[in-house]
Amino acid sequence: MAATGKLTLLLPVTLSSRSSHCTRGFMQSPRRQLPQRLTVTAAATETSSYNLPSRSSPETPEARQIRLETESALEWGGVCERLAHFASTAAGRAACEGRRVPVGRSREESERFIDQTAAAVLLPTPLDFGGVEDVSALVAAAASGRALAVRELCAVGRSIRAVRAVFDQLKRLADEMPDGRYSSLVDILQGCDFLTELVQRIEFCLDSTLSLVLDRASKKLEIIRRERRRNIEMLESLLKDTAAKIFQAGGIDSPLVTKRRSRMCVGVKASHKHLVPGGIVLSSSGSGATYFVEPRDAVELNNREVKLSGDERAEELAILSLLTSMIADSQLKIRNLMDKVLELDLACARGSYARWTNGVKPTFSDSYTISQSDQCTDYSVYIEGIRHPLLLEQSLMAEESTTRASEMPVPLDMWVKKHARIVVISGPNTGGKTATMKTLGLSSLMSKAGMFFPAKGSPRIPWFDQVLADIGDHQSLEHSLSTFSGHISRLRKIVEIVSKDSLVLIDEIGSGTDPSEGVALSTSILKYLASKVNLAIVTTHYADLSRLQSVDNRFENAAMEFCVETLQPTYRILWGSTGNSNALSIAKSIGFDQKVLDRAQEWVEKLLPDKQKERQGLLYDSLLDEKKLLESQANEAASVLSQVEGLYNEIRLEADDLESRVAGLRARETQKVQQELKVVKSQMDTIIKNFEAQLKNSKLEQYNSLMRKAEAATASVVAAHQPNEITFDDDENQSSFVPQIGDKVYIQGLGGGTMATVVETFGEDESCMVQYGKIKVRVKRNKIKLVQRGINNEATTSSSVKAKGRTPKQRSATTAEADRNQDGGGSISFGPVVQTSKNTVDLRGKRVSEAAYELQMAIDACRTYQVLFVVHGMGTGAVKERAIDVLRNHPRVAKFEDESPLNYGCTVAYIQ
Repeated sequence: MAATGKLTLLLPVTLSSRSSHCTRGFMQSPRRQLPQRLTVTAAATETSSYNLPSRSSPETPEARQIRLETESALEWGGVCERLAHFASTAAGRAACEGRRVPVGRSREESERFIDQTAAAVLLPTPLDFGGVEDVSALVAAAASGRALAVRELCAVGRSIRAVRAVFDQLKRLADEMPDGRYSSLVDILQGCDFLTELVQRIEFCLDSTLSLVLDRASKKLEIIRRERRRNIEMLESLLKDTAAKIFQAGGIDSPLVTKRRSRMCVGVKASHKHLVPGGIVLSSSGSGATYFVEPRDAVELNNREVKLSGDERAEELAILSLLTSMIADSQLKIRNLMDKVLELDLACARGSYARWTNGVKPTFSDSYTISQSDQCTDYSVYIEGIRHPLLLEQSLMAEESTTRASEMPVPLDMWVKKHARIVVISGPNTGGKTATMKTLGLSSLMSKAGMFFPAKGSPRIPWFDQVLADIGDHQSLEHSLSTFSGHISRLRKIVEIVSKDSLVLIDEIGSGTDPSEGVALSTSILKYLASKVNLAIVTTHYADLSRLQSVDNRFENAAMEFCVETLQPTYRILWGSTGNSNALSIAKSIGFDQKVLDRAQEWVEKLLPDKQKERQGLLYDSLLDEKKLLESQANEAASVLSQVEGLYNEIRLEADDLESRVAGLRARETQKVQQELKVVKSQMDTIIKNFEAQLKNSKLEQYNSLMRKAEAATASVVAAHQPNEITFDDDENQSSFVPQIGDKVYIQGLGGGTMATVVETFGEDESCMVQYGKIKVRVKRNKIKLVQRGINNEATTSSSVKAKGRTPKQRSATTAEADRNQDGGGSISFGPVVQTSKNTVDLRGKRVSEAAYELQMAIDACRTYQVLFVVHGMGTGAVKERAIDVLRNHPRVAKFEDESPLNYGCTVAYIQ
């Protein structure tokens, strides 16, 4: 059978899958049972496993070895193990712990993984994977021909139903958000066959709680169990009667009914065996004092019990075998369903990991052709503020207990220009060169796997088909490899398998041998890689490799920053710079003997007669100073911009509020006019009624007198509510009109009869302040026309000021100040009369003494020629009176304006 590759099972024809499941159950059998042959091919008996994405082309053993070594060097396994903590299913955790996290085989597949992660990040609640079990081994066992037990079959059905529940939960979330944010997650399970019929059959036939086959599984099973229950009742009744008789006859100490050799029997003393005539002794007790005897009348019932029990077991096995065969027939669908739920679980795990690390979504860039509309068109790698994921994880785990902010890893900025193919990183030992290189390699693997990494903004990185690394010491005594030999052997393998889309990471290239030969070999290898790979990152202490940038634009330099004051690395990368090894500084910082360091410094000076090292250090220091200066200016500009934006927002809000206040004022004025019209109408009606009443009782000679009285009363009402006639001064030239305090003027746009009084002028400015009733407004000179020159400007203005609450002393001071400004040849220009949070002092709700003190402080803090808005509110007026008194007597207050209909409860002060 093994040679043919087929497995044959004998199943009763009664268990046809086409049988009805209405009243007779899912499975019915006719009266006759004929064997039916069920064939399972060898292809269906392969071991089940979740189909994780594989590489697009078969890997050679050498390429696979380098890939695994690279993942180990970059600590990819650590990221996978951390991701396992966020997986919800056993299969998901096993895939992460086994480093089998799917990595995109193409750019499109990686982008699909990223979209899934982005959707998982937005999930309001986690998906419920609680009922999903790893049933791959059970499906494989069913495909191999082994009949599954009740518990195993229930586990398969329960898992399939749980997957359907996860899909329904995801669909509900997607329906609540019609913007399609969860479409990438819904697409994973969309179109899957959830094997509803199989699950229903399993649940109909089996009891998962008691792990048994139900009577309704088949008609035959139901009949067998019914007959068996009836037979057991008869057998137990017979044996109980026999045992009672034996007990009454003294043949046993207590009635005993038991089972021996699968047959029901009674216990009797050996000396009283005759009490069970014709009985069959099945066994005896250990002492031989008690026999277990099957009565003669119970033989037939026991035989029937044994037969029915065997039939029941056979029918149960047949049902389990059929259900197993149905699972085997659906193994491909079940495996596909389990693969899809694993993909969904890993997507949700990536989303939870992204939220935990505060990761950002990466995008893939094309290092050769980048859209000109992109903000980073000059860079193929543009990652701002990235932190090494594993170092960040350690800080985050420590933060949950006790940590300090200084323990967070230093963020790195990675900016690789699109024309660069080789980046040479130099700098001191322990400065972070290798960590920087590992961070880029690890972020490349994470982006291919659809994972977000901790960075800022919108990072861009090319899609690399391979990430190949030579990091660490590959010395091997077993294979007779020195440090240099190990590096060269690995570089040879990398050079053989690289492609145009590969990322190569080489740590300390050319080390372990003679420096001159190491530089020569390294230069040759890097020039070869520059035409073969997408990007290569190398670290070195050889200054000659950093000079390749000057002769080949495919090379780019970077340096790790080192603080010469503290003699400690800052772990920051400076792109476009060349770093020093700082070996003597590092040796000094760790406490090396100063005599040895001095002798070493003498050798350095002999080896560098042109003081090249010193010039490089000075250049490096100047670059650092310039960098700090630019950073300081950038911070200052950002602060100023923030303040300007704040003031702009406040002014915009004030402008919006001004429009609403103007609308309110217009509404009040309209209401006042309507009330006046009602009064006039009432007065006219009264005059007419009086006229008509007197006219009835008057004589003809009195008619003319009544008419004159009525006309006079009407004229007086009209005169009381009609604006004064405007008389223009013909002697004044309106084009050369210069407004003066006390002038009566007509304001364009306020109606034909509106006349206002000039209360303040602004020197050279072509505007003035006019007052109409309680309203003061600032208008331009070309918007007013002179009606009448002020007869006594000073007296008029003084009376106007008194009406607004000012004293003659204040008016004279203000007038004197204005005179000084006019005579002195200069005019004071105060700030814009626009209220903001910075030029407002709010005295509402304070005591009088507190309000006075706070107003004094606000005036003292004001800049020269600033406008201050004093908000005192209405209330009882005590705070307002005290505020006016402070403004009147303070030497820095040039003038102040009382509240107006547009600004109730607020006084505007002009600070000199």
